[in-house]
Amino acid sequence: MPAPGQLRPVPRRSTAELIADQLREAIMYGSLSPGDQLGEAELAGQLGVSRGPLREAMQRLVQEGLLRSERHRGLFVRELTPDDVRDIYVARLAVERTACELIMRGNRGEALARLTPALDALAEAAAGRDRTAMSNADQAFHRTLVSCAGNRRLERMAQTLLVETRMCLSVMQEVYPEPEEILEEHRRLLDAIVEGDEARLFALIESHMVDTVERINAERVAAPAPVHEPEPDSGA
Repeated sequence: MPAPGQLRPVPRRSTAELIADQLREAIMYGSLSPGDQLGEAELAGQLGVSRGPLREAMQRLVQEGLLRSERHRGLFVRELTPDDVRDIYVARLAVERTACELIMRGNRGEALARLTPALDALAEAAAGRDRTAMSNADQAFHRTLVSCAGNRRLERMAQTLLVETRMCLSVMQEVYPEPEEILEEHRRLLDAIVEGDEARLFALIESHMVDTVERINAERVAAPAPVHEPEPDSGA
């Protein structure tokens, strides 16, 4: 793995990859909300692309589980059930615990060098009490954590899971932890890496994931169910 700051080849990326990145970001930040239908012609116009690479990009997101396909109706942003939320965090725990194992048995110095500024960014967001900035910094910390393991497949899995995580967090603003609490959770994770305390690091990662699932699903139970108007029969 190249050292931080070392120049390396820039990966060539297809138009479909670039479109997929934009769609993921739109889903992550709520521009495309759970249940929204993706209009192919409208999206192609907004993005200034032809339908071929757009279709390829959307199929990638279907495979990643961010979009769902309905026969004769089209593609929709996936809606997350409580079981989905649990599954996302179970998968995140598996990915991040494995990343932590690799870090603890590899280059902890690099992890410290990269996670310290990530924690600083989280502290700055906490000081401003900006929920969006906190979510961005929180996810950047976890993305960096997995990246420090030096395993690209883990990174790819983490990227999809973090998009789904952002979708989960959009429903729990009322029970989102206080900024100081989030900051302290992440500070303890970094401290465990610094101290080489693998058992404590694993316990902290598990607690972080389990507690978040409980908060999100508690918010879902407490929230009133949305009322859906019946849709006219399209004849499809």
